[in-house]
Amino acid sequence: MRQLGNLLILGGALVILIGLAARLGVLSWFGNLPGDIRREGERSALFIPLTSMLVVSLLLTLLVNLLGRFFRNQVP
Repeated sequence: MRQLGNLLILGGALVILIGLAARLGVLSWFGNLPGDIRREGERSALFIPLTSMLVVSLLLTLLVNLLGRFFRNQVP
């Protein structure tokens, strides 16, 4: 149960940090990378952030792998 509490605290801290980064403009690159699709018509708009989501996926994969290595060696 203690490990779950630690994970929840860590997850909350990460959400707060991401929110602060978005608020301060650190994440202004999101959606503006080459490869992101943006089409606007008279009455409609289409936005598909392909490259941005690939970068986010890569970062989350690295984070989960690092956390997995950290928590794998702990004894309950």
